[in-house]
Amino acid sequence: MASIQQLFSLEGQTALVTGGTRGIGQAMAIALAEAGADIVLIQRDTANTETKSQVESLGRNATIFIADLSAPPSLTELLLQIFSSYRISILLNCAGIQRRSPAAHFPSDAWDEVLTVNLTAVFTLCRDVGAHMLSQPPSLSGRRGAIINVASLLSFQGGITVPAYAASKGGVAQLTKALSNEWAGQGIAVNAIAPGYIATEMNTALIEDEKRANSILERIPKGRWGRPEDFKGVVVFLASEAAAYLSGEIVTVDGGWMGR
Repeated sequence: MASIQQLFSLEGQTALVTGGTRGIGQAMAIALAEAGADIVLIQRDTANTETKSQVESLGRNATIFIADLSAPPSLTELLLQIFSSYRISILLNCAGIQRRSPAAHFPSDAWDEVLTVNLTAVFTLCRDVGAHMLSQPPSLSGRRGAIINVASLLSFQGGITVPAYAASKGGVAQLTKALSNEWAGQGIAVNAIAPGYIATEMNTALIEDEKRANSILERIPKGRWGRPEDFKGVVVFLASEAAAYLSGEIVTVDGGWMGR
């Protein structure tokens, strides 16, 4: 029987990460490297090398590939290139965008942009990386890989002036469950993490709205907004053998928000 240290170890594995240049995604990418994984980063450009440098400072390998997540068909060709050099056993879909507007005036192009990046690109990555994982022999425990999507509290709630984001994150949650139903029995665990209100750039508009920010804080039992580092433990858990019997779940990391 594996020790607890072995169960949480990601030694010898390679994780493919989107949205890893800042905030929650960066913290989770570094956490995977701290647990022993090498990291393949999909980014919009090579201007931001901070995550790559931090991963390499841990003695792990890090490689950047360039892709536009607003054009999902281009991902398939890129992934074939990645698969020719790497065996991916962990997929972390963290990239996402936000657009705010009253629903009665929400622009169609903003709707299309959010759904494409937040849902269609996630599906494309899950589909192609999932097929890659299925083509690989399982480990001794029967595991072929772990897919971790980033959902949201708006996978469960509607939010205000963010209809496209809420629709996309509701879709991420249901996609996670649908893929788990097909792949859990074939050695691929598919789960999602639903962040609560986190002090990152995506929530700048909320943080700067003093009345709204205070109303949010009052509802969080933990008594503070979340921080990117609050996601390090949960992502390593979901990526590791420690979560071998966990699949199809949406794990909320929200300071107790959903319990209110």
